[in-house]
Amino acid sequence: MGKICYIMGKSSSGKDTIFKKLEERMPELKTVTLYTTRPARAGETNGIEYYFVDEGKLKAMEDKGYVIEIRAYNTKHGVWKYFTADDGQIDLDRYNYIIIGTLESYEAMCRYFGRERLIPVYIEVEDGLRLKRALQRERRQSEPKYSEMCRRFLADQVDFSDENLKKAGIKRRFRNHKMEECLQDVQAYLGKKLRENKKFLC
Repeated sequence: MGKICYIMGKSSSGKDTIFKKLEERMPELKTVTLYTTRPARAGETNGIEYYFVDEGKLKAMEDKGYVIEIRAYNTKHGVWKYFTADDGQIDLDRYNYIIIGTLESYEAMCRYFGRERLIPVYIEVEDGLRLKRALQRERRQSEPKYSEMCRRFLADQVDFSDENLKKAGIKRRFRNHKMEECLQDVQAYLGKKLRENKKFLC
């Protein structure tokens, strides 16, 4: 059976960049595009970073039982929802996948598919550096939302607390102080885990 490599980390930890680089370096891993009701940011493309949908589309998918997990955030700009859907993108009988999400969504995926099907990858960065990166990214937006950036930064401190990581069974952490070194560590780790799984199935 296939595995889901699940990339997680606080905002501005570099997880998005690492996720994209792993897509390039490990093309054998299939990707799953998540959904959100928030507006697209500058540089984002529908169907690439997320499927950007409205509340009506979300409700229709919930009614059909397609929503695996959903998170709602009460931001300064309204309630933004993020969710993963069982919409035909995932076939663990045939493929391995790489997905990016939150600790909460990781746990929901474990409940839905089985914890043994997921390989968690937690990316972390020292908070001062992470805040600097977050500010730099927000400044590049056509309409910077600094209050939302601060809300997200503080929320991550709670969501990814040591206690919550321990409860979720996250033991291995990858420090992203130097992007290339972190990327190589993650790639080697995932390669080893997937080879072990393939050997077990044989």
